[in-house]
Amino acid sequence: MQGPVVEHERVERQLASADLVLTASEVHGALCGLLCAGKTDAQEVWFAELFDKSDDQDLLVIECQQTLSHLHAETRDAIDGPGLGFQPLLPDDDRPIALRAKAVCDWSRGFLYGIGLAGVSADQELSDHTREALQDFSDITRMDTEGLTGDDEESEDDLMQITEFLWVAAMLVHDDLVHDETARS
Repeated sequence: MQGPVVEHERVERQLASADLVLTASEVHGALCGLLCAGKTDAQEVWFAELFDKSDDQDLLVIECQQTLSHLHAETRDAIDGPGLGFQPLLPDDDRPIALRAKAVCDWSRGFLYGIGLAGVSADQELSDHTREALQDFSDITRMDTEGLTGDDEESEDDLMQITEFLWVAAMLVHDDLVHDETARS
């Protein structure tokens, strides 16, 4: 997987400067949920959730929107592209494990929010694999990150496996909601 051009730290700073209290991982998860559910107007829906219309003239908000527009294009191309999919926007591996684990929880929470925002509901016909993946995302949002500390190799391995699961499960959801829908049409 190729790393993102738009970096986690940059998005974090710009969200804070635009007075948004969401994390970069949560915001990216929401975008991925919208895209994996097949929302063709994902950026417009995403921005409507993030930004108040009264901020349209705020230069810091405009700068944040430009960065998020790049992130949207990068993520959409990765999800729709021929490669292995996308990479969740998470802190670098040199950051403390508790911070990275919290970001995984935030990304999962955002993904579920984006799926819901796209109109996918529990009573909708979904494959067993998709239902299980969405339940796993829900379980991840409740992961205990408090006890994680620096040099625990087992925790590092567990977090790496969960992180890899995020994009695999998201692509599975995408295949079910987008590709299968196209095949049924």
